[in-house]
Amino acid sequence: MRKKLLVVEDSKAIARVIQQIGKSLDYDVTIAESMAQLESILEDGTSFFAATIDYSLPDAKNGEVIEYVLAHKIPGVVMTGMMDDDTRQKILAQPVIDYIPKENSQAYMYLKRILHWQKINNEIEVLVVDDSRTARALIADLLERRNFNVYVAEDGIEAMKVLEQHPTIKMVVTDLEMPNMDGIELTNEIRRKFTREQITIIGVSGATYGANTARFIKNGADDFLRKPFCPEEFYCRITQNIENLANIEKIQKAAYTDYLTELPNRRAFFQQAQDIITDCQRNNMDYCLAMLDIDFFKKVNDTYGHDGGDHVLKTMALYLIKHFESGLVARLGGEEFAILLKGESQEAMANALENFRQTIEDTPLPYEKDEIKFTISLGVVVNGKASLEQQISTADEGLYFAKENGRNQIKVVDEVN
Repeated sequence: MRKKLLVVEDSKAIARVIQQIGKSLDYDVTIAESMAQLESILEDGTSFFAATIDYSLPDAKNGEVIEYVLAHKIPGVVMTGMMDDDTRQKILAQPVIDYIPKENSQAYMYLKRILHWQKINNEIEVLVVDDSRTARALIADLLERRNFNVYVAEDGIEAMKVLEQHPTIKMVVTDLEMPNMDGIELTNEIRRKFTREQITIIGVSGATYGANTARFIKNGADDFLRKPFCPEEFYCRITQNIENLANIEKIQKAAYTDYLTELPNRRAFFQQAQDIITDCQRNNMDYCLAMLDIDFFKKVNDTYGHDGGDHVLKTMALYLIKHFESGLVARLGGEEFAILLKGESQEAMANALENFRQTIEDTPLPYEKDEIKFTISLGVVVNGKASLEQQISTADEGLYFAKENGRNQIKVVDEVN
């Protein structure tokens, strides 16, 4: 279900801009141009995920609308053209998501960032570490306004226990001065177990000693905030660091994902398969490695064009994911795919591969006004002892044999000692 965004704005031009921003992020947008219209909208009990709030409306000139929206449990971003410090302090004294001055077009770009992250921050886990209950509660509250999933710890020792229980935590905000294990020691411990690509660390300190920033950064932190900090700066640092992590994840995904099928690519397969095979060999667990090739794929491209060929490849990827949910599948290049199965008997794995081959043969693929019929050939190595590269080479030999001897079949090959 689309999340609902309430836009409280008396300027039709600005309301349209925010509406377009909301729609681009797949929000269902409702606009209120006055306090009276806002009251009418909220009287019917409609639930809104978030709101953008103009500070001054024709019938509510002094920010009354902010308190009204927040009273309805709607997280709000305040936007205003009033730049004086008194107004700013008045706004930030309330539990708003953020405050954005309407200075230029960058204000709306920043609003788009906030609304984007507000939708997905609940998937991001953050750990707050501080021996002061008041400080912990303040930072946790600021993060919860931004919809983060928040954990707390009172010192470094407890923090490491939380990280062990929740290894998917993406950010740690830690104070410097703590008993048992301080922020610098905690940062060191985290970096022994988690890389910068896995967790980002923000150090916090109220100490006047100027080198604390450098100490945190040199010991593995990504950023630093000095207490007392203003919510605006806090949110800017949080957003920037979360975006950095997201960008790294995008780069890594691009490096390890096939662009067409979104399956793991050759690099990812080699990395993941080696770990799986090592684990199987260590625990005397049956496994098999299969190389798969689409028969006469050039004919598919020649008959249906490259769009048709791409359709076959993408459908093959979906079939592989569906049929081998517990296995590792990848596109190694062209029309060649790899399958790694484990944890079942040799007979069960052989049956799974044969059922898949039969399914492909029996399932014509609808394409435009036609149907594309195709088959696959597979070469398989069972419980190989050689290196991963050698096992793939051996499975390739089986694949070559299958294709040279009629295609649409599976050839199991024994390793040569």
